[in-house]
Amino acid sequence: MSITYHTLFAPLEPFDYGYLDVGDGHSIYYEQCGNPNGKVALFVHGGPGGGGDIAARRFFNPSHYRLVLFDQRGAGRSTPRASLEGNTTWHLVEDMELLRNKLNIKEWLVFGGSWGSTLSLAYAQTYPEVVTELILRGIFLLREQEIHWFYQSGASELYPDQWELFIEQIPENERHDLLSAYYRRLISDDAKVKLAAAKAWSMWEGATSFLDFDPNRTKQFGAPDFAIALARIETHYFINNGFFMDENQLLKGIELIRHVPAVIVQGRYDVVCPMRSAWELAKCWPEADFRIVGDAGHSAYEPGITHELISATESFLKQ
Repeated sequence: MSITYHTLFAPLEPFDYGYLDVGDGHSIYYEQCGNPNGKVALFVHGGPGGGGDIAARRFFNPSHYRLVLFDQRGAGRSTPRASLEGNTTWHLVEDMELLRNKLNIKEWLVFGGSWGSTLSLAYAQTYPEVVTELILRGIFLLREQEIHWFYQSGASELYPDQWELFIEQIPENERHDLLSAYYRRLISDDAKVKLAAAKAWSMWEGATSFLDFDPNRTKQFGAPDFAIALARIETHYFINNGFFMDENQLLKGIELIRHVPAVIVQGRYDVVCPMRSAWELAKCWPEADFRIVGDAGHSAYEPGITHELISATESFLKQ
C-alpha cells in the first residue's frame, strides 16, 4: 500500500511582526502567522545562530494554528547580529517567556529541531506549566560525544570529501581540537580570517544535513551574514557546553515534563545529530511518541521528516 506523504502547507505571510527588547543590548525579531484565534504554537529554530526560515511557517495548518516564530539573540533579523554578549541558553529561555507574555499567550505548543530541540527541552523544563505539547526533531542534547562526533571524528568518516574542506582552514598542529581552533578564529578581529572560518564551519553543516547531498543548500550555508552568525554563536555555545551544569541535564530533567504530550521525530541516517541521542531521550521518556524515519538524514525538509512533523501538528489539533 502506497503512503501519501504530508507536504508543506502553502506559503503565507505574517499578520503581525516586530521587535522585542530583551535586554543586554539585544532586540529579537518575532512574527505571528496563521489564525489569530487558533491553537498557539512556537517554532524554535536551530543552530544556535541559524535564524528564522520562512518555510518554517508551513509545518502548521494556517487555518487552525496561531504560529509564533522568533529569531534568537544574534541570529536572523535580531540585532546586534552575531553578538555573543549576554547570549546563553538561559537568556534564550527567558526571551521565550518574555515573548509569550508580550503576546498575551497563556500556553503554547513548542516545536523545535536540532538545536531547536535542545532549547525547546530547556524551556519546557524551566516552564512546564505553559507548554501544552512538544514536537522535537533531530535530537541534540549538546553533550561532548555529540560535539566530538561532528566536529572532531565520526562524521568525517562518512563525508571525507567535505571534511577536507572543513579542516583545511586549520593548521595541522591545531587539528587535535578543531572546536577551539575555529572558536579562536571566529572571535578574531581579523574580518578576513573570521569570514573564511565561518564559511567553512557553516558549509560543513550544510553539506551533511541531507541524506542526499544538496550543493545548493550547502552554498546557502556559505552566505556571509548567515555563516558568521551561525559559526560564531555555535562555537560560543559549544565551547561553553551549552551553559548546562551537567551534560545530561536535559535527560535528567525529563521528570519535569513527563506529563507533556510529545512527538520525537528522528532520521535514522542523521549525521549532524545521530540517532543515539534521540534513542536515549526516548528511553528516558517512554510516554513520548518516538518516530524513526528510515530514509532520512537531518533536515526537516526531507520528505519523511516533513510528513511526520506535519502528522504531529495535525494530530495535536484533533486532541
